[in-house]
Amino acid sequence: VQLQASGGGLVQPGGSVRLSCAASGGSSSIDSMAWFRQAPGKEREFVAAHRKPTRATYYADSVKGRFTISRDNSKAIVYLQMNSLKPEDTAVYYCAARLIWSVQYYNPGQYSLWGQGTLVTVSS
Repeated sequence: VQLQASGGGLVQPGGSVRLSCAASGGSSSIDSMAWFRQAPGKEREFVAAHRKPTRATYYADSVKGRFTISRDNSKAIVYLQMNSLKPEDTAVYYCAARLIWSVQYYNPGQYSLWGQGTLVTVSS
C-alpha cells in the first residue's frame, strides 16, 4: 500500500485548507487512516483518525471542532478539512494507515504505512 498526501500550502490565520491522502496498491485492505503532524523541533503528534468499518472518527483535543476527517471509499482517499487555522497549526502533515485496528490509534508508532508529508504554514 502506498500513500500520497497533498493539499498543503500557505494560509492566513482563520483560513481553511483541505488535505488529501490517496491510497493505492491494496487500499481495500486498509482498516484505518490517520493524520499526524510535526512542527519544527517537536515530536510527531496525532491529529485525527478514521476507521473504515465503523466510520468512527477521532480527534486530538487541539483540533476538535475545527478539523474534520473523512474518507471516500470509492476513491480510497482520506481528507482532512482544516478550518479556523491558527499559527500553531503550522507543521508538516502526514497521513498514515493501518490494516488492522489499534486502540492506540493516536500513537504514531502503531502505523507502518506513511505518506510523504505535506507542509501547512499558517501565517499572515
